[in-house]
Amino acid sequence: MDTPLLRADAGDDTPQVQATPTGPAGDWNAEMLERTETLCRSGSFEVDLANGRITMSAGLTRLLGLPAGAGGVLASRRLDELEWVPAEERDFVSVIWRSATPDEPFEFEHRVLTADGRRLVVLHRGMVQPGPGTGAAQGRRAPLVGVGMVQDITAQREAEEGLRQARLHNEVTGLPNRAAFLDQIDAAVHAARWQQAGIAVLALDVPRIAEVKASMGFGAGDTLAMALASRLSAGCAEGESLAQLGDGEFALMIEHGGGSDTTALRRRALALAAAVEEPVRLGATDIHARARVGIARHPDDAATPAALIEAAQQARLGVSAEAPLAFFQPESNAAVMRQMQLESALRRAVDQLDDGAMTLVYQPQVALADGRVRGVEALLRWHDATLGEVSPAEFLPLAERLGLIGAIAEFVLARACRQAGDWRRAGLPVLRLGVNLPAAQLQRPDLARHVQALLREAGADATWLAVEVSERNAVTDLARAAAVLRALKALGVEVALDNFGSGESSIGCLRSLPLDWVKIDRGFVHDVTGAPGDVSVTRAIITMAHGLQLQVQAEGVETESQLALLAANACDAIQGRWFAAPMAPEALEAFVRGGARLPERFVTRTRRTRTVLLVDDEENILSALKRLLRRDGYRIVTAGSAEEGLQRLAEEGEVDVIVSDQRMPGMNGVEFLRRAKDLVPHTVRMVLSGYTELQSIIDAVNEGAIYRFLTKPWDDQHLRAHVAEAMRHKEMADENRRLAHQVETANADLARLNAQLAQGAAEQREHAGVMADMAGGLREVLDELPLPVLGIDPDGLVAFANRCAALAWPEAAGLLGQDASLLPGALATAADDAPVALPGGLHRLLVRPLSHGTLDGGRLLMLLPAEVA
Repeated sequence: MDTPLLRADAGDDTPQVQATPTGPAGDWNAEMLERTETLCRSGSFEVDLANGRITMSAGLTRLLGLPAGAGGVLASRRLDELEWVPAEERDFVSVIWRSATPDEPFEFEHRVLTADGRRLVVLHRGMVQPGPGTGAAQGRRAPLVGVGMVQDITAQREAEEGLRQARLHNEVTGLPNRAAFLDQIDAAVHAARWQQAGIAVLALDVPRIAEVKASMGFGAGDTLAMALASRLSAGCAEGESLAQLGDGEFALMIEHGGGSDTTALRRRALALAAAVEEPVRLGATDIHARARVGIARHPDDAATPAALIEAAQQARLGVSAEAPLAFFQPESNAAVMRQMQLESALRRAVDQLDDGAMTLVYQPQVALADGRVRGVEALLRWHDATLGEVSPAEFLPLAERLGLIGAIAEFVLARACRQAGDWRRAGLPVLRLGVNLPAAQLQRPDLARHVQALLREAGADATWLAVEVSERNAVTDLARAAAVLRALKALGVEVALDNFGSGESSIGCLRSLPLDWVKIDRGFVHDVTGAPGDVSVTRAIITMAHGLQLQVQAEGVETESQLALLAANACDAIQGRWFAAPMAPEALEAFVRGGARLPERFVTRTRRTRTVLLVDDEENILSALKRLLRRDGYRIVTAGSAEEGLQRLAEEGEVDVIVSDQRMPGMNGVEFLRRAKDLVPHTVRMVLSGYTELQSIIDAVNEGAIYRFLTKPWDDQHLRAHVAEAMRHKEMADENRRLAHQVETANADLARLNAQLAQGAAEQREHAGVMADMAGGLREVLDELPLPVLGIDPDGLVAFANRCAALAWPEAAGLLGQDASLLPGALATAADDAPVALPGGLHRLLVRPLSHGTLDGGRLLMLLPAEVA
């Protein structure tokens, strides 16, 4: 039998069958060819180059989607007329075949058309050989015959294209990545040279993406990145190309005229920053991001695509909190190099935090009420082998921009908790150990549970920990921050508002956040040389915080004069180098064990000797007044000028009565007492003068700067009586303030107690509701059991019968509330695991005592069929 091959002759379009003699070996070869073509998704053919006759295999017929036996219909008499090759590629295929060198294989790729309309990419291999015949023997050139194979590689090429797209696009957002963006810039640069147009690149850094990944997980970070990418893409105009250069870094290229217009670029950058700052909803949390935008232009700032991107990134380093964008400045290269070194070193340090790349030091905080150390603040220090000691003011903002602040904050929190546990085991008195919380941690809904776990692991409790939040971080999402801080405060963690006065929403923070302390920013810590208005602001902050039942701590206290002024204005605690610089844990332990404390004169609870300040530029007057008033037991402080008097006020901290001369060089008595009123408003101030400048005295009395005017020469008894009366007035005013403060404190404590009681009652109601729901659920479970179940209460009454029991004994439902002795089969008295004869047959009785709740002392009866037992 012969195996046919489909053949089309040059002069006949009718398919012809060419018989190929076959035996067992021929059959096997044909079968193997067919199987091989099927496995390889390929087909083969033979072409007579002299007459264009083509013979196709069955595999090629299947590949082209032709019906069996249809090869002769579609075969062409010319290579450039093959119907299964697209028209635009037929010349290409024909030329390759006709120019082939005999006996040398060749291959190329092209597309084919299938009968069902699909386009496949195929690998076309072929070779031309002399055909069979006697032409060579007769001196004529033998005809050439071509053998070809076509293999479907569509899937392979599609996979390669997918890989190429993946190589050029971000896998999360689908935006072009750095490599694709460089290609886009390169094409735009070449086009711009012909069009005499400009190009600009805007590099956007969004550290929030990395922070969210660190605090909420990679899924949340990717979701935020996709939302921002979609928002930025939607806002792209014609001539703009958006790319994602890294996890939290995007870039926008602006072509043509917009690339060189500074005003337009600034406006576009601000629009991008505003788009990023719109909140993104992740679950139940609104995430607020910020963008920093650097702008560079071609050809002004860089000549190549890579240099243009780097220039935009370098420009971004000049961004501040007040200005979210910056243009590239060539003269800033030195600062840029420093930033790049810092960035690289900081990334290494964060990777090596557990290996000691960064350390914590602790600065004591001292209470003015008793002069003792009340707590410490944990401060981060970084010493790099190459860069040396790097200031936190330099590397912490950089860490925030790079999205590393979350990892650093987690390290500080965990290390501080471990240190608290170490000090607790070492027997130190309780010290509130304060740590700063960045915005990323304030967005963690589970922060309280996380802190509780860290404290438990460290062997410390919440009374050792305090958290400090800045206004800037808190106002990003005030409601979320308040909820997180309330959960921390419920654990017993102390909460402080850091750097108060440096932000824009100070009053809102005080009212909305669950605070214990307010830390005055060092910019509001003044001494007596400060302007009266500045001193008044400090006193107003302290008074306002006390009115809100908050305690006040001043930061950055560097001089004794600053401390005295704060003590005189009832500040509660201070922190600064005047008392102690930051120190290592071992040094702090020794510092506390050594009993370090404030000098007694600054301790506000200590009852000082009644003090009188005498100010006069005549030495003999001062001596006379000092001898006279010392008889009454006052502590006398003297000053020879108004300026010296202000200094004495700062040094003493608290003065009860001031007696000042009116006419002094530099500053007269009325002006001095006005300044004294600003510094220490609770003193009693009197003028003693032989000159009667009546109007200025009257004005000073009316405005409260002067309590009384006394004349020279004085009567000793009258003067002593006036000073004694002033002292009594001062003491009465002090007592009134003390009582008012006690009343305010008591009212606040009462309000807090009422709130706690209300919260406790609400929790009890909620717990009762939960228990009731649980009881109802358990009752439903028992009711659905496929076995009879009965409940007997402690008084021997039938309290429950499930559905199966009611079906088995209809009278059981009527026995609810009746004596259990009425149950059939003596169920009320039967023992556990006893056989019981009932109307439905013999059962096994299980009896379980009840020992909880209102059924304590009751029994649960369950009946199992005897065969189950």
